[in-house]
Amino acid sequence: MYNFEELDWTDVRDLFRKWREGNERKSDDVIQLWEAVLEDRQEKLGNERYIVLEQIIISALDCARIDIADKCIKILNKKFPKSLRVLKYQAMKLEAMECYDDALQILETLISRDETNAAPRKRRITIFMEKGRNVDAIKELTDYLKIFMSDQEAWQMLSDLYLAEGDLSKAAFCIEELILHNPHSHLLHQRLADIKYTQGAFENWEIAKVYYCQSIKLNPNNVRSLYGLYLASINLSNSQKLAANKKKEHIKLAQWALQQVKNIHDKQKCDSSLVKSLESALGSLQI
Repeated sequence: MYNFEELDWTDVRDLFRKWREGNERKSDDVIQLWEAVLEDRQEKLGNERYIVLEQIIISALDCARIDIADKCIKILNKKFPKSLRVLKYQAMKLEAMECYDDALQILETLISRDETNAAPRKRRITIFMEKGRNVDAIKELTDYLKIFMSDQEAWQMLSDLYLAEGDLSKAAFCIEELILHNPHSHLLHQRLADIKYTQGAFENWEIAKVYYCQSIKLNPNNVRSLYGLYLASINLSNSQKLAANKKKEHIKLAQWALQQVKNIHDKQKCDSSLVKSLESALGSLQI
């Protein structure tokens, strides 16, 4: 809590500046300080006033204070009547009010006036997702990625949408693209392995095993990858397509993964019931 009587407007200005530079939202604090101290003294901010107003708009939308956001947008619109940036805030305000169709119309205008601007395209995608229109969101995302192919967040979002729609092969393709951008992420290798394992069938389990191994190589303490490697190896060892000598290799790999999980559980003093159940399942296998 802040003692508003002890705070000068310059103190609040410096605090807002610090939060902006540190990429800290602190929306509740921003709105409280704005209403109590800075709103009536905003003229003293000079040119920094308009940067602060943008900060207030974002915080107001976070806190569902549409009234404050609307006041700030009107001030900016008066100063910059043809600004695409101000138009984007109007779309965000409409989106916060759940006036999605009106927001989409403004976003269409923004895109038509500047096709290289990624922000309105991503806001369109977000609106489609909010409305549960996953198919439209997928189409918009695929069009977006034809232009902004290096956007890792978009590839991740597209993968999640394909998973929600049950299209595992396309979800896997998106994760493969992410691995190209970030080959040292053990979580991405684990994610791709999970998808391949879920797809099922001998060939996919083989691929899942490879990516689980790579994930473990990058992070030996990734218990989920160790558990996934155990499951993939067990399924492969039970496959009729596997030669007898290969079956022994997969069972040994499953035993190794199980031992690693056990070691991690022992170090962290976790409940060992899961490990015991895995040992029981492994013991029932016939070599």
